[in-house]
Amino acid sequence: MTTLDSPAEAAAGSPRALSGSLGATAIVFMVVAAASPLTVVGGAAPLGILLGNGVGFPALYAVSAVILLLFSVGLAAMSRHIPRPGAFFTYVGYGLGRSTGLAAAWIAMLTYTAIQVSVYGYIGYILSYTLATYTGVSLPWWLFSLLVIGVAGVLGYRHIDLSSKVLAVLLIAEVGVVVVLVVVVLFRAPEGLSLAPFAPTAIASGSPGVGLMFAIAAFIGFEATAIFRDEARDPHKTIPRATYMAVIGIGVFYTVASWGLVMAWGPSGVVDAAAADPGSLILRTMATYLGNAGEIITNVLLITSMFACVLSFHNVITRYQHSMATAGVLPERLSGVHHRHLSPHVSSLVQSATAAVLVVVFALFQLDPVLQVFTWFAGVATLAIAILMAVTSVAVIAYFTRTRIDRRLWNTMVAPALGFVGLVLSAVLIVAYFPIMVGDVDADGAPGFGGLSWFLLALVVVFPLAGYAQAAWIRARRPAAYTKLTDAIAA
Repeated sequence: MTTLDSPAEAAAGSPRALSGSLGATAIVFMVVAAASPLTVVGGAAPLGILLGNGVGFPALYAVSAVILLLFSVGLAAMSRHIPRPGAFFTYVGYGLGRSTGLAAAWIAMLTYTAIQVSVYGYIGYILSYTLATYTGVSLPWWLFSLLVIGVAGVLGYRHIDLSSKVLAVLLIAEVGVVVVLVVVVLFRAPEGLSLAPFAPTAIASGSPGVGLMFAIAAFIGFEATAIFRDEARDPHKTIPRATYMAVIGIGVFYTVASWGLVMAWGPSGVVDAAAADPGSLILRTMATYLGNAGEIITNVLLITSMFACVLSFHNVITRYQHSMATAGVLPERLSGVHHRHLSPHVSSLVQSATAAVLVVVFALFQLDPVLQVFTWFAGVATLAIAILMAVTSVAVIAYFTRTRIDRRLWNTMVAPALGFVGLVLSAVLIVAYFPIMVGDVDADGAPGFGGLSWFLLALVVVFPLAGYAQAAWIRARRPAAYTKLTDAIAA
């Protein structure tokens, strides 16, 4: 492992490294939990149907899965050749240079921080709403968000095996209740079963750009399999296997689950059902097909689903910070590893504090936890991850073009190029429909680019520019550290 050790560490010996014995299945649980299956089916899917392309929305999950599978082929090919492959910024660093790699690291930090804090807003609202509904006691959403941040911080501080077991239990439960719903719908669909959601006219209807944003957002986190390579049992086999399993599993599950949701109301009635109240569509569907017990169970699992999401992203962000600190681009203390839990405990504490500060800021500005915190920052995260993956595709092609180390044309050129085209088109559509996603309007009250849209889109530009600026500073002030930057980030 190449690190930028302090003199004290050099004298004392090598610093502790992350370790573990996670298999492919455990890692898949970690990253699929980040996708928060029940939250996607109950929250994002109704919005994709209502604001996106209506009945054709389920097909966009399949489209997204194909794009990301093409992208993953090049990623897996490159992981076989670069020293200690890690997260996206590692691949970008080896393919496009240290400065671009550092810029990619910062846009990744923006992605995961934005999606995590958006879900903190949503879970705070759900907990506040549930308490008020069943007890009549009304407490502000941000109190619950801070409470969840504290619980996630405790679990994230401890060994990764504990988090993976908690996430596995929650994930199995929420997937199970959705599967039961789909099975019941198969026998009771009011308009019968059909492939209407996959008709080309349905896919292209409405606002497909908005629908594609919600579909891609459902996959955020799958690529983080590489972050856990130091805690994997056999990283050279486990990480690629976990990546393919995650993409295929997420794609199939969401396509089938959202198709089942459409069938539950019928192609002619699902849009109206979503328009009545998209937030409660999944609960109303459960009540219709599984009774009151199903509705209550789903309500509980919806909360645990969002908790699984924020816990998983907590683990991802702490490991990004740990890797960047090891590279010398974040304070050295963040690279510390707990002597007993073997976790990046300092990074975990800092990540919890960061999330808490952001929630407090949102509360002070009196932002709505769902319509503003959740929607705004989920949009930012989705655009950022699409751009990051597109840049990574270019890095894969550049790396193999330069090194000629792998002659497999499909794996090293064709698949990454196709993935790049799909990701760029997705990013363009997301930007085009961004004002609709964040509720920005022009002077006439119609959706249009205003101050809010430009501010949120600027975040996706400012963060990588900050990475380039930091790389230039390191190169000028610490040239020896700059020459080690790529290897250090990979560590």
